[in-house]
Amino acid sequence: MSLTSNTMNFGSDSDPAIKEFNTTKLLKNARKQAEDRNYKDFFICDVDSHHYETEALPEILQYMDDPVMRHLGLSAGNVGRAGLIPQAIGSQDMAGRVTRYAGRNKEIVPEKPHRDITLARRWMDAMGVDMACLFPTPMLLLATHPQVEVEVAMARAYNRWLCERILEEDKRIVSMVYLPMNEPHEAEKIIDEFAERKGVVGFLSTGYLKRPVHDNANMRIYAKLEEHGMPLGFHAAYHWADTSLAQLNKFISVHALGFSFCNIIHMTNWVLNGMPERFPKLNTMWIESGLAWIPFLMQRLDNEYMMRTSDAPLLKKKPSDYMREMFYSSQPIELVDNKEALEVTFKMMNAETQLLYSSDYPHWDMDLPSTIYDIPFLDEAAKRNILGGNAQKLFNLDPIMSEWKQNA
Repeated sequence: MSLTSNTMNFGSDSDPAIKEFNTTKLLKNARKQAEDRNYKDFFICDVDSHHYETEALPEILQYMDDPVMRHLGLSAGNVGRAGLIPQAIGSQDMAGRVTRYAGRNKEIVPEKPHRDITLARRWMDAMGVDMACLFPTPMLLLATHPQVEVEVAMARAYNRWLCERILEEDKRIVSMVYLPMNEPHEAEKIIDEFAERKGVVGFLSTGYLKRPVHDNANMRIYAKLEEHGMPLGFHAAYHWADTSLAQLNKFISVHALGFSFCNIIHMTNWVLNGMPERFPKLNTMWIESGLAWIPFLMQRLDNEYMMRTSDAPLLKKKPSDYMREMFYSSQPIELVDNKEALEVTFKMMNAETQLLYSSDYPHWDMDLPSTIYDIPFLDEAAKRNILGGNAQKLFNLDPIMSEWKQNA
């Protein structure tokens, strides 16, 4: 069977949509939504957005201490990222149909400010987002690298680059910087180095880890986070090589289960091993694993706990009570036909105070602010809390409104 020329051109240099790519034009309907819904009247913070940090890999490697590892990366340029950062399997761009994946490389931007700042401002302004928490993308799998020294070196170099080149230059962009959990002593050093840096609002544990979150080696990490008053985010990822997910034969299967499964494992260990009791001042946020798993896990853990309380001696209340005190990002919100299920989910997790809006832009399954604003059972106060107020409190933000809103 032969392929048509149109099929072959998806995502290629000959695709007109890619040649003329512009984020503002791509998101023109998002901007219309923002205007129609009067987003100018209130603060919106996106707590989980992404850039493709490997596009700036030569810049990042200049901040790496290890000269041999730095040379290894620089000698191959961006092509050599596989040696430093594990790559995910799967067609995220849907065979080129999601044009922003390939288009971002060709988008024309001014020389200053940094390219990533310009691109971020464009999608933020289009969506009506005032401030955004920016995360890496390929590095979400960095914790699975077989060489822990690579994770540590990349984490420190990326964090330094991010703080100096991005966060220092734009007050609207903040980040929970990468925390190499697989090497606890180095993680402690990174907390000390970056906790007071401009734009750093917390620290991020990414995807699948080599040791469980309740391992005794991690306790000093959590204590240090408490000392600095910084929240810890658990950003889920899928890892097709995981022994459970390896049984799945479809990308949609891995994507549907992998993100939720990742945080289900971490949350179960976190709660049943009494981390909320041991570190009561440490706020946690659970990122990019959807919401549908939360009621399931609350009920499942409560049921088991009531039958075997002796297995979790540190707990002073039911697992669901601890989970209701944690914070969650909204994406990807399961907007299915059964709105009753979504309403129950919001009620069980105390969404009005614990849920934070996230777009996950520019990923293929992103959510616009309208996914929250248009939910019929939310009142105006709840919408504004979720879209920005809860993030303002968790991250202690001084809200900065976009120029569009300031001039409205």
